Amino acid sequence: MSLVVLVLALGVLATAVASAAIVRLLPTLQLQLAALALVAVCLPLGVVLGSGLVMFGMHGSAKIAVVSVVSALVVLAGALLLGLRILRPLWRLGAASKRLAAGDLSARAPESGPRELRELGTSFNEMAASVEQLFDARRELVAWASHDLRTPLASLRAMVEALEDGLATPAEYMEAIRFQTEILSRLVDDLFELAMIDAGALRLELRETSLGKLISRCLSSIEAEAKAQEVRLESRLDPADPAVRIAPDKVERVLLNLLANAVRHARPSGEVSVVVEPNSDHVVVAVEDTGDGLGPGASLRMFDRFWREDESRARASGSAGLGLAIAQGLVHAHGGTIWAENRRGGGARVAFTLPLADARPRVADPSPDTG
Repeated sequence: MSLVVLVLALGVLATAVASAAIVRLLPTLQLQLAALALVAVCLPLGVVLGSGLVMFGMHGSAKIAVVSVVSALVVLAGALLLGLRILRPLWRLGAASKRLAAGDLSARAPESGPRELRELGTSFNEMAASVEQLFDARRELVAWASHDLRTPLASLRAMVEALEDGLATPAEYMEAIRFQTEILSRLVDDLFELAMIDAGALRLELRETSLGKLISRCLSSIEAEAKAQEVRLESRLDPADPAVRIAPDKVERVLLNLLANAVRHARPSGEVSVVVEPNSDHVVVAVEDTGDGLGPGASLRMFDRFWREDESRARASGSAGLGLAIAQGLVHAHGGTIWAENRRGGGARVAFTLPLADARPRVADPSPDTG
């Protein structure tokens, strides 16, 4: 009897190993699940039949066979139903991935089934949503860039045609041509810098420096525009003026952009201030104005590309609405953050952080947010 049991156990073990090897060779998950269900039913069934024959001999073999076959069919049916429940979400996920690959960016997978499959569907949908947002942002970028390029080009074409027809002299249009050319040049430069930021190819020549001189240069550069708007400029710096590790030219561009926006939105006889507040591992640089403050939703959208709160005022100044998006990208490249909010006493406040020279700079994604 013991020899028979030993032979039976070795036979079951060999059959299980062979079955596992065969199941792995099947080409599809559907076939593997079906084979696994078949093995899971037949192997125990074989053990039960063998044990029954050994224990009871051939007298009850017919009854044992009938009970075993009926039990096997029931278990096999349950296994197949369970396999279908597992496979259906995978089939739908496969169909959704094919639709997404074919260009249907609205394709989404069902978030149903066992927990692992639900998590897989959720991850796929998050990826699909990110891809859709990326394509939407690119389409919006091309549309707005085309719109902003068309306006100065149409103006230049009209002036050239007027000169060709003898309706005006070059001297009359020289200043206007120079202004439109500067708008085009500025837009192309901004688009190029955004492309560098998006590609992660922006190189920062970091060095330790203090912010005092940099802020003074920026205030001097914007002083003429501030006087024309009857806006007073001031700075409130920390007496210690701690050193920061930055690329001065990039931070200067960020600060000039924020100052120009603040001067344009400040009320006549108002004030624009640059405030520096040191922290444990960074400094907060804030530009505050005494204007009307931010409108509803402006703090969330003002760093979007081509977004303008006041379309007419932005057009008149030649602004393409890329300055704040670039500023955000440059701040992120330094490992900092930038945000906007309304001041308690009225007006707006746009602030950003920079790493201190003695603090280890954090690695940050240099791409600007798209809202």
